[in-house]
Amino acid sequence: MAASTEIAGLLSPAPPLDRTAFASSRHASRLISTAGRRHRAMRSLAGGFVVRAVKVTQTNVGVDAQTGNGYVPSPDQEMLDSSLGLQSGTAWRKTKIVCTIGPSTNTREMIWKLAEAGMNVARLNMSHGDHESHQKIIDLVREYNAQSKDNVIAIMLDTKGPEVRSGDVPQPILLKEGQEFNFTIRRGFSSENTVGVNYDDFVNDVEVNDILLVDGGMMSLVVRSKTSDTVKCEVIDGGELKSRRHLNVRGKSATLPSITEKDWEDIKFGVENKVDFYAVSFVKDAKVVHELKDYLKNCNADIHVIVKIESADAIPNLHAIISASDGAMVARGDLGAELPIEEVPLLQEDIIRRCRSMEKPVIVATNMLESMIDHPTPTRAEVSDIAIAVREGADAIMLSGETAHGKFPIKAVKVMHTVALRTESTLSGSAAPLIPATAVQAVYDEEFGQRHMSAMFAAHSTTMANTLGTPIIVFTRTGSMAILLSHNRPSSAIFAFTDQERVKQRLALYHGVKPIYMQFSDDVEETFARAIKCLLDGKFLKPGEYVTLVQSGTHSIWRQESTHHIQVRKVQDKPIVSRRGGPSYCKIYIKASIKRERKGDIGIEIWGPLKDKSQRYPPSEEVVKWIPQHLSLRFLKNLRGSRL
Repeated sequence: MAASTEIAGLLSPAPPLDRTAFASSRHASRLISTAGRRHRAMRSLAGGFVVRAVKVTQTNVGVDAQTGNGYVPSPDQEMLDSSLGLQSGTAWRKTKIVCTIGPSTNTREMIWKLAEAGMNVARLNMSHGDHESHQKIIDLVREYNAQSKDNVIAIMLDTKGPEVRSGDVPQPILLKEGQEFNFTIRRGFSSENTVGVNYDDFVNDVEVNDILLVDGGMMSLVVRSKTSDTVKCEVIDGGELKSRRHLNVRGKSATLPSITEKDWEDIKFGVENKVDFYAVSFVKDAKVVHELKDYLKNCNADIHVIVKIESADAIPNLHAIISASDGAMVARGDLGAELPIEEVPLLQEDIIRRCRSMEKPVIVATNMLESMIDHPTPTRAEVSDIAIAVREGADAIMLSGETAHGKFPIKAVKVMHTVALRTESTLSGSAAPLIPATAVQAVYDEEFGQRHMSAMFAAHSTTMANTLGTPIIVFTRTGSMAILLSHNRPSSAIFAFTDQERVKQRLALYHGVKPIYMQFSDDVEETFARAIKCLLDGKFLKPGEYVTLVQSGTHSIWRQESTHHIQVRKVQDKPIVSRRGGPSYCKIYIKASIKRERKGDIGIEIWGPLKDKSQRYPPSEEVVKWIPQHLSLRFLKNLRGSRL
């Protein structure tokens, strides 16, 4: 009740606005204030931001073919009476779940169950299986996507990379502390105290006193001596050595290319099947990312590249690697094997922070529910691990062996879903998103371009949606605005409508985004109406709720000029007549747009409630006072030098 009273107070009729307040330093954020002082003298010139107009409109009839949005009561009549019941419908998880498909889950029945339990991305681990088995999984996921009305599963192909693995053994070998055990480069060799490895330069890469970690550190050995083809070790921590176990040298990376010949064959397989993402293993520098992207460009393949941060050599090059990529994965298994384990949580936090600041999705992977491979319930530490990743802002969290060969794959997904959902419910989305640092620098450099304006627009759209507690509906053909909104982490859902199947599938990875495929009409109001009806039919919205509609001007759908639009509308239970005579399921409450009119000059228009629809430009004080003051100031507070 207190919250309702507070919102009602914010929206109550305000005294006439002091128009100079919009240019006052009191309303400028710290990010822009310095730039604003620099450009104060130029605010009406090309170097400043100018509010071109404030338009306020209202109709008091049920259907109005002129204004096209039906009945919009005055603020004190409807908005205050309803106390803005703006919370969206049922709660749903924003952090996405990546599931590795393997022997435990590679059937039609299991993939359907994983999807219904919460899987958003199906991961194909190319370290195991062949192209035929992976083709079967791809076909099953595509079949599910074709049949599902309100869900979509993306496909991620994870390359094997330059892994060093032990060879096959007839049966597990028990290693005991203090025992001598050898690794040889003779392929296929196996005895009770020696096993082969798959890497010919293994002997040259290791040195005496190096620590060898087997299976991500489950066992460890110290190198005592070596010959031309054999590395002789002493067991430090014993265990059962099974076939094809991963080998790491603490603090070192193998001198192998990040993309091997096998990887290139797998990448070609992915191109042929139009997978959505590549997860590239053991990336050490940005060069390999550029090489892969050039290859994909030549193949005309629209596949995004996720870099796996799992080698010691990658850490000094983190910024360049993430910048070159389309996203990152914190692969903690090998990362903790090559680096001291106490560094892993610090690196996880750092990589998540870097990805978010660079507007790239980030996945946290490895050992998240490892105990559930064999047990039906997780350890409490694993539950905390999931919660930490969610709180740090990961776009997605990943299951590996838990769903690939575990005994309880569905339960593992349900546990991850429940923990993530509960953790998200404790996070506050009320803080206003920060304007990206790149946009701030652009103001300094007088190079404020379309990309910066889109980032700023996404931040302000998020602020408006958070202020009113509304879900966001965005219309996109490239996914760019939905992705920008996702990185701002709005408190409610982002419903991303697109007419591109590839974009719909790719958006399945991004935090808080619910991608929905829908053909766009030439009539914008008809498209809006169909989107609202879709959400009503899917029970994502309820009549009487409010939504924030966002249109990006970067790749404009309905108009030639590059204009960004925000609208806040109330959802109707029955269609009303739009301006062009078609059905509409929502009524405009407030509407704003930003348009880049010339270099360094941005025009802003805001529509809101108006007592008398005959009033037009220039708006009088009587009209301006009905604009919800907190929305206007929040929307403009970062545009230092604005004027009315």
